[in-house]
Amino acid sequence: MTKLKVFFICFLSFMSLQAFAAMTSEQITAKEKGIILYNQYKTTLAIPYLLTASEAGDSESQYYLGEALRKKNRHMTSEAQRWYEAAAEKGNLYAMIQLGRIGNDICKTMENCPATKKNPAAWLTEATNLAKPKAEQGDAEAMYIMYELSLDRVWLEKSANAGDATAQFWMAIGDKQGEGFLLPWKRKEAVGNWFKASAEGGNPRAMMEYAVYLHENQGDLAVARHWIKAAAEQGYESGVSSYGAYLAHAPSLFDFELDLTKGYAMTSLLKELDGGGNIQTYVEEVLPEIAEKMTPEQLKEANKFAAEWKDSHPPLSFFPDKLSR
Repeated sequence: MTKLKVFFICFLSFMSLQAFAAMTSEQITAKEKGIILYNQYKTTLAIPYLLTASEAGDSESQYYLGEALRKKNRHMTSEAQRWYEAAAEKGNLYAMIQLGRIGNDICKTMENCPATKKNPAAWLTEATNLAKPKAEQGDAEAMYIMYELSLDRVWLEKSANAGDATAQFWMAIGDKQGEGFLLPWKRKEAVGNWFKASAEGGNPRAMMEYAVYLHENQGDLAVARHWIKAAAEQGYESGVSSYGAYLAHAPSLFDFELDLTKGYAMTSLLKELDGGGNIQTYVEEVLPEIAEKMTPEQLKEANKFAAEWKDSHPPLSFFPDKLSR
């Protein structure tokens, strides 16, 4: 690594720390809480927290606030656009892309898209001008940004090969859907390899997909069980619900050892998502079914286990794509 590159990395780290230091502890907490709620599909609840951090000038919070406002109203509003523009003016590439995609927003059909500081094409050009040099220098995230900007699968594959877990996940999905030029027996292998790489890179959605792949294609249930538990440990809603159901044998898949206490505990954790992702109906159906098979002592132990799990693991999340449609 050259001295210039080391200096550049140190400079970026210093600037990031400076921006973070400029926020008060209350604003930092508000940002964290807002993003947690946003990732739980509780956009209305997330907005006040994200607003607090956005008013402090944090570009990531401004981006997520724009996302929350757009999703709450189901189209681009002037308020959402205001915060996207605030983030974009600080160099946030995701905000630039969303501003550039306004032509595909429902506001276009409704003929009430807000006035813009720049036209959409200008924002996309600016994002390209910022991302492309980084991508050409090997930045995996920038390569993925270039894919989003161009929809050129070559950039997606480059990003995946450079280690971006999100790109690896979408390479797997693309290959599974028949994209690219692969022979049938090579395609199945490629799907498994990309899901595995993405899972190893920390993508909980890929962890669950890889578990299903192993179950359907290789029968390696021990490895599949590992990845389901790993996804649950990341706080991924699908991982938590699946882990809980399989432990309680509701249904009995992947040969998990029956453990009603842990199964009930994991399923009960999903109550936290009430209001997000329509998961409450599932909890109300499954939890009583498991409880019917348990003793009062087991229920007591389950509640204790759930509390300890919640204290020692990340908050529940649906892990939506950062750059949503």
